[in-house]
Amino acid sequence: MSPAVVTITQLAAELAAGHSAGGPRRLIGLAGAPGAGKSTIAAELSQALAERGVVAVAVPMDGFHLADATLGHLGRLDRKGAPDTFDGHGYLSMLRRLRAETEHTVFAPGFDRELEQPLAAAIAVDPEVAVVITEGNYLLVDQEPWVQVRDLLDEVVFVQLDDQERRRRLRARHEQFGKSSANARAWVAAVDEPNATLVAATETRADRLLRR
Repeated sequence: MSPAVVTITQLAAELAAGHSAGGPRRLIGLAGAPGAGKSTIAAELSQALAERGVVAVAVPMDGFHLADATLGHLGRLDRKGAPDTFDGHGYLSMLRRLRAETEHTVFAPGFDRELEQPLAAAIAVDPEVAVVITEGNYLLVDQEPWVQVRDLLDEVVFVQLDDQERRRRLRARHEQFGKSSANARAWVAAVDEPNATLVAATETRADRLLRR
């Protein structure tokens, strides 16, 4: 059975209501295939929460990409984006810190699309942050270490987008950041789509579904 559908407006309203009732910091996950629009939704949800007086910060799983130099050393650079091209255990540690360390600023890594590299300590999660939105492909994957992510999040929303449009956006993104049209199509087919197939199988583990 598919999870119940939710909108950004509904989710923001629920989180704002929970914040007004008090309680600990909330960690919300956005899972979905490559190109589904997770980072855009994270930004939109952050804005919707800000409009309701709730401070939110997006901390992407992409900040835990292994650097290209490391991927080259490991022989994995030609499939960058696969589950084993991330520091999954580092991501788990950061989620635990974001849950527990609320009395001081926690600095999380970001990801630079221009460089296609992670950036250390690029995101400041200050004590007043009430909601952390973390988005990534593998939040619901039933493999170590990713299988541990779910228990560290209050809720995971699966972001769904028509596959044809998702692939079109992926090709456009790859071209925007330097690949030729032919190379972009080849990369999507050989690298992104196997990852998308893995992620699609995790939809039923989500709490709710957000359709674009």
